[in-house]
Amino acid sequence: MFIQTESTPNPATLKFLPGQTVLDMGTADFPNAEGASASPLASRLFAVSGVKGVFFGHDFVTVTKDDGTDWDHLKPALLGAIMEHFQSGDPVMAGDAQAPSGHAEHDGEDGEIVGQIKELLDSRVRPAVAQDGGDITFHGFDRGVVYLHMQGACAGCPSSTLTLKMGIENLLRHYIPEVTEVRPVAV
Repeated sequence: MFIQTESTPNPATLKFLPGQTVLDMGTADFPNAEGASASPLASRLFAVSGVKGVFFGHDFVTVTKDDGTDWDHLKPALLGAIMEHFQSGDPVMAGDAQAPSGHAEHDGEDGEIVGQIKELLDSRVRPAVAQDGGDITFHGFDRGVVYLHMQGACAGCPSSTLTLKMGIENLLRHYIPEVTEVRPVAV
C-alpha cells in the first residue's frame, strides 16, 4: 500500500491519500479525541501523540497536529497507523455510525434562498476546499448573514478568513442578492 501526502494551506494540517475510498458518502470531522470512538481509524490516529484533529473525505484523511509537534516526527507514525488500519480490514466508521457532518437543516421562510446557498456551496465551494483537505458546510442563515462551519484543514487555517470573505462571501453575494455577509461558526 502506498499512501501519498500533500501539504495544505494550513501548516498544522497534512492530507493523506491512501489510494482507496475512505468514506463512501459525506465527510466526518473529529476536532478532538472525544468523538473519535465512532471511528476505529480516527481512534487509531488520535492514539499518536501530537494529533489534535482528524477529518475524513471521500478519498483522503487530514490530520491536524498540535503546535508543539514537528511533522518530521509525526508523519511516519501517522503513515503507519493509516496503513495498519486499511490492512486490518476494520471499517472507517464503527457499526451503525454515519459520517456525522453535512449541511444543517433549515426550516423557515428563507427555504428557497437556503437551497440556493447549499447548491452553490456543493457545486463551487466544497470541491475546491476538498482539494485542500477540508470542508465547509452550511450552518444557518439569518437576516442576510450566512453561517458556515469550517472543517478539516479549513478549521484554524490562517487563510480561512480570506477564503470566507473574499471568496465565498463574494460568490454568494454575486448570485444571491439577499446574502450580505458570511461568518464562521464553531460547532
